[in-house]
Amino acid sequence: MTAVLVIAGTDSSGGAGLTRDVATLAHFGVEALCAVTAVTVQTDRAVMAVELLPPPLLRAQIGAALATQRAGAIKIGMLGSRGIVEAVADSLPPPWQLPLVVDPVLAASSGGELLDAEGRLALMERLLPRATLLTPNLEEAALLLGAAPATADAEIVAQGRALCARGAAAVLLKGGHAGGPLASDWLVTREGRVRQFSVPRLAAQRRGTGCALAAAIAAGLAAHLSLELACQRAKEHVTGLFRQSA
Repeated sequence: MTAVLVIAGTDSSGGAGLTRDVATLAHFGVEALCAVTAVTVQTDRAVMAVELLPPPLLRAQIGAALATQRAGAIKIGMLGSRGIVEAVADSLPPPWQLPLVVDPVLAASSGGELLDAEGRLALMERLLPRATLLTPNLEEAALLLGAAPATADAEIVAQGRALCARGAAAVLLKGGHAGGPLASDWLVTREGRVRQFSVPRLAAQRRGTGCALAAAIAAGLAAHLSLELACQRAKEHVTGLFRQSA
């Protein structure tokens, strides 16, 4: 069976992080290989504590997971520090071997910083050039670029192109936190292609949807779907989660 290596933190509330990733992969019939970056203490409302794992232990986890030779893709979530980012970057296989989905988890939806400024810089320097796909929301994209959050479609596409120019092969900018009648995501590729995925906005909130989206895309890439089809299928999956909460 195809597997995805998930490199991320735990969430004691079960709403996001590794718990959400594993559940998402299971939904698509994909096994999960796991490397834990951090243990968090959090509820749906707040993050109370974060304990980062030692980088050597993380490198050992990644090496052991990849030694199984079952991985068809890699999904990266919470990292937490520059040292963790560098440990991950040093442990990844060559870019042509496995697709890599990077979800830049910068803060918890319940509040609390999950990647500091040095970590963000390392992510841009070490992981962005390796990423098959980066999946920031509009606030994360702006923070990575040192810009104001985009509001108009043209601004959103421009920020996606700016992130591609910094090294990502493609960027999926998530507009779930924006306003308007549609919940739209924009796929921007290094070659200049732009694809918008839109669904009617639902009056519902649910934690962990960013994790679920990135994990679902990784599952699609591991199954050799095209990037556009993997993103479309993942969008449909997350929309279904929101419908369950509406």
